[in-house]
Amino acid sequence: MELRGLARMLRHQGNTDALRASGGRLLRSTAGQSRWMLATVALTTVVQVVTAVLTPAVIGSAIDAAIRGGDLGAALGRLVLVVGVTTVAMAVDDLVSSYFGSAVTAGLRHRLIGHVLLLGVGGPRRFPAGEVLSRLTENAASPASFFPSLISVLATLMTTVGAVAGLVLIDLRLAITFLVGVPFAALLLRRFVARAGDSLQRYQHLQATIATRLLDAHQGARTIRASGTVERDIDRVVQPLEELHESGRRVWEAQRGMSWQLTLLVPLLQVAVLAVGGSALSAGDITPGELVAASSYVALAAGVVGVLDAAVAMVTCQIGAGRVAEVLDTTPTITTPDRSAPLPPGRGHLELRGVCVREDTRLVLDHVDLTIPAGTSVAIVGRSGTGKTALTSLVGRLRDPDEGVVLLDGTDVSDVELPVLRRAVTYAFERPAVLGDTIADMISYGQEQVSLAAVERAAALAQAAQFISLLPDGYDTPLARAPMSGGELQRLSLARAVLRDARLVVLDDATSSLDTATEVKVAEGLRRAWTERTSLVIAHRTATASRADLVAWLENGRIRALAPHHVLWSEPGYRAVFAAAEDDSGTRAPEPVAIAEIDTAVQQ
Repeated sequence: MELRGLARMLRHQGNTDALRASGGRLLRSTAGQSRWMLATVALTTVVQVVTAVLTPAVIGSAIDAAIRGGDLGAALGRLVLVVGVTTVAMAVDDLVSSYFGSAVTAGLRHRLIGHVLLLGVGGPRRFPAGEVLSRLTENAASPASFFPSLISVLATLMTTVGAVAGLVLIDLRLAITFLVGVPFAALLLRRFVARAGDSLQRYQHLQATIATRLLDAHQGARTIRASGTVERDIDRVVQPLEELHESGRRVWEAQRGMSWQLTLLVPLLQVAVLAVGGSALSAGDITPGELVAASSYVALAAGVVGVLDAAVAMVTCQIGAGRVAEVLDTTPTITTPDRSAPLPPGRGHLELRGVCVREDTRLVLDHVDLTIPAGTSVAIVGRSGTGKTALTSLVGRLRDPDEGVVLLDGTDVSDVELPVLRRAVTYAFERPAVLGDTIADMISYGQEQVSLAAVERAAALAQAAQFISLLPDGYDTPLARAPMSGGELQRLSLARAVLRDARLVVLDDATSSLDTATEVKVAEGLRRAWTERTSLVIAHRTATASRADLVAWLENGRIRALAPHHVLWSEPGYRAVFAAAEDDSGTRAPEPVAIAEIDTAVQQ
């Protein structure tokens, strides 16, 4: 147990060091993009440090002028000037710092969202939703907090140096007395950073873990309730809390140990300096005003203790920035083409040549060769895990193959600019994303200047117009006020695909929530919408496969056969695919339906 604990501690320490290193790179990059704002903050900070160091001397001179009958008006004038300059510098510093924080955080969140989307289908496996949310909300604000903390530390150190210089000018013995304690304070600070870094990193990771589990439980709330596992899932969500508490306690203990030692050290130094100053005053070596100034300088110099809180904030921010950098440094599954090839006119002729796709060490698609003539509808059929979704993801570059090429109308899709390819290939998924503000927005999402008439036509072809007409404001109904079933959401997603008028359409189990009668009507509407368009349909129902011109039968990552459904139905292995789908869903797979029967059903 002790060896496992030691290994775990060393592993976490390695992770912490890596995160701090990558966080440092991201922070330097961020600083380079906001030079003028940081320069302004640095300048105002220097002004504040200078005025802070001058203030005790000006106050001391005013006291001596009052006691000895000097020019009190001039002394008070200098004091007012110093206070005024300090006020202006603080106001400018607050204004620029606020703008800097907002701009940097917004820019980093924009980069993070864009990169997460570029990670493609592998992104959710590498960074679950809770992790992304944690890094997007809390960690992305780290650079905005880090630099003010850094400048605060530098300002404190500069103030301490200036205060010590002021003590030197009054009496060298005062400065020497104070400096005796500085090495002890530096040693305590170094020990704290070394002890607290790992616990801070672990704390942030556990927070993200809890968020991920909570989101998963929220999405699967109905399944959890139906399974009678509410209490067990509550325990699963909160299980990391004990370790989270322990990580926070370690940070607090490190901070507590540091605080009481510094709290004891600082008063000792102050008493020692004032004792030496009192002795110097009795000997006539310094004036009363200089003793007051010395007391103020000691208080300023003792402000170095505040570096502790800033150090905690900086380490936390550096680790947080490292968590953001970890996402940004992850290689996307989709790369930007080195050269841009135009997509020639065509109707969606598709070729896959020697395509391989790997997930970790598993070969999902194994040197797949597939040719689909333009205007052909193809059903992709296979058992769970045979690579159906992986294959269809390659067509529109939701991911790139590890080997081989994908050609659309004779052009390698990896050479086509993504916006162009997105207009040529459209998708509809089993679980559509609810995007936009209203029903009309969801159907037209991703397109500009779409007329309401076009939206209504697409909805009618997807058999969505009827239930939309029953909503409070029809197509203008806000999505938040339009509770819909899974089948209704799928029909909106299909309407969105229809509206794009792409040359190649991919339906990834996009009609799975529809009943058989509705699916037949939807299929007829889509057939009219996509006349002479190429379509790929992941099929789990025999009725869906029977409507396609061809069926691509996937087995063990390869194309076992490419033929019409009625030809393949004589194969026991092919029929077993639908039997397996029946077992997975708990429903009976329907018998194959001939095209003529479907047409008759639609006419009736």
